[in-house]
Parts: sequence; structure tokens; C-alpha cells
Amino acid sequence: MTPAMAAALGVVVGAVFATIATHVAMRIRLAAPPPDPGPERQRVLDALRAGGVLVGDQDEILGANTAAADLGLVRGDRVAIPALLELVREVRRDGETAAVNLDQTRSGRTGQRLAVRVVRLDDGVVLVVADDRAAALRVEASARDFMANATHELKTPIGAITLLSEAAEQAADDPEAVRRFTGKIQGESARLTQLVTQIVQLSHVQGTQLATLSMVDIDEVVATALDRSRHLAEQRSVSLTTSGARGLSIRGSRDQLITALVNLLHNAIHYSDTKARVVVTTRLVPSPDGDKIAIGVSDNGIGISEEDQRRVFERFYRVDFARSRQTGGTGLGLSIVNEIVEAHGGSITLWSRVGSGSTFTMELPAAPDLEEDA
Repeated sequence: MTPAMAAALGVVVGAVFATIATHVAMRIRLAAPPPDPGPERQRVLDALRAGGVLVGDQDEILGANTAAADLGLVRGDRVAIPALLELVREVRRDGETAAVNLDQTRSGRTGQRLAVRVVRLDDGVVLVVADDRAAALRVEASARDFMANATHELKTPIGAITLLSEAAEQAADDPEAVRRFTGKIQGESARLTQLVTQIVQLSHVQGTQLATLSMVDIDEVVATALDRSRHLAEQRSVSLTTSGARGLSIRGSRDQLITALVNLLHNAIHYSDTKARVVVTTRLVPSPDGDKIAIGVSDNGIGISEEDQRRVFERFYRVDFARSRQTGGTGLGLSIVNEIVEAHGGSITLWSRVGSGSTFTMELPAAPDLEEDA
């Protein structure tokens, strides 16, 4: 064999082997399973704030995030809500994206209003994204109720001022009548001012968390609140006293805590008879979950019935409307207290008996350094 023929044969053999190797490699790649998309899908689902579920072509769960489980969308490897499963099948069949609201009632929980969006992906896979809008809807309803109640409450003093000013104008030739009418106008103006002030206070604290916390001296809070309430107490011949532990402190808003205590004191004074006594008590309450500081306001006034006790923290609710009207009460004071206490991570309780008086107690988390020393 000549060298030229050997070289040509080598080229041919090499080409054949290269073709065979390429063919074998392609067969190996075709036989190998494709990369598993599961982890990538799960990462996408976990990135969602809303509940996210991937449903396969046999209605099996291919992936779900924690929010979906919390919302009750899945149970094991299946869709837990029958209406949602029917929607998934419909979207898989028709290919049309669906967006619906589903009302769900779960055992031991408040009702859910699920805003659901269902989208068909490839290979019969369906994506479900759902979010519970029940809380947001309750906030919206609460805001509407608040505006309606506030508007109604504002109309009362404004209407009274209008009528009294007209009456004073018509009685211009009767100085005594003018003085009487202007005195009532001043009273209604004061009531209107108090109402607007408390509406503003409530709007500032409602549903908010405190952005910054500072060390608050409870002795100072009590002393300031008593000073701000002393004039009202003297007008009604009510004595103000204090008792309990001193040197307590918490982390919170000094101004808000003073506002809360002033509202409790004014409420106690208004619902006490003349020569009654209102007492502010402070004490440390040890607890395995973290020590608390209890600030109580007690009176020996008219007391509150069990039925009214369930509603006293509602906005604009009055236990004794006639007395509240006489004293200029707005029905917002205890609502403001409740909002402030919740913003501080605390709770407020009420003990009362008709004819024997009432005690409102705010329990607030003690400052960390106080807990360490306790």
C-alpha cells in the first residue's frame, strides 16, 4: 500500500469513527432525563407573598409554599377546596385565566375572602395564586363606619351652634337671653373641639406600630396625667390619689401613655358622683413570658353592666348617653386607650359592678433592664 493510499484510508476511518461517536453521544443525551424543574419552581413559589400552588395534569400538587398551607389551599398532595379544584380543571381545559373571590370558613378561624387567580402553564400544569383579603376588607368597612359615625357626631354640635347663634341673633334686644344662648354656644364649641381632637388622636394611633421607643418613667406619666385631670376633678369634687410601686419604667411613647391615662382618669371622673374618689395604682406583675407593668384606674362610681362591658371599647359607644351628653363625652376616649395599649404590645382589662364602681387596668411589657433586675 502506497503512503498516499494509507493516508486516505486513515482519513476515511477517522471520519467514520467521528460520525459513530457523534451519533452515540446524541443517543446518550436523548436517553438522559431532562433537568428536574421542581427546585426552580419551588423557589419561585417561595418568593411569593401570597399563597402559591402548582397543580399537575392529574390534579396532583407539584409544589406549594407555606402561605398556601396557611390559607388551607392544599391538603397533602391535593387541592383542599372543592370550588378551587373545579376552577383549576376549568382553566386547564379552556386555557382561559380566571380571577375570582372565594369565601371560606375554617374551623377555629375567622372567615376568609380569598382573591384567587388561576393560570394555565405548559403541559397541563396550572398555577394558583391566592391571598386572603378578609382583614383588608374589615379595615375598609371599619374606616367607612368610622367616617359615618364621625360625620354624625360632628353634625350634633355644629347643628346646635347654628341654631343657638340664630336664636341669639333673634334675641338681640334681650341681653339675658343672649348671654344664655352664647353660654350654650361656648359649651357646644368646647364639645366640638374635644371631638375633633379625639378623632385626630384616634387617627394617629389606630392600627399603627410605634416606630421608635424610648424609656418611659411611669411615675412621670402618672404625675403628668393627674395634673392634667385635676381641674376636671375639682369641678366635680372628686379626689385623685395614687398608690402602688414606684420607680417602674417601660419602653414606649411617653406622650401616648399620658394620653391613655388621662382618658381613663377623665372617664372615671365623669362617671363618678360628687365627693367620690379615683385611684391610680401601679404594680409589677411577674410573668414567665416577660414581666408586665399594670396601671389601674379605679373609681367608686355608677359601674358598668355586663352587657355594656363588652362594648365599652367600641368607638362612639356610650354607657350612659344622657350623662355623656351632659359631661361632653364623645365615646372615643376608651377606643383611644385601647389603640395605644395595643400599639405598646399590651392589653387592657375591665372589672366593674353596677353601683360599686369600675377598674380599668393597662398591662404593658416592662422595660428589659427592669425584667433583668426583677
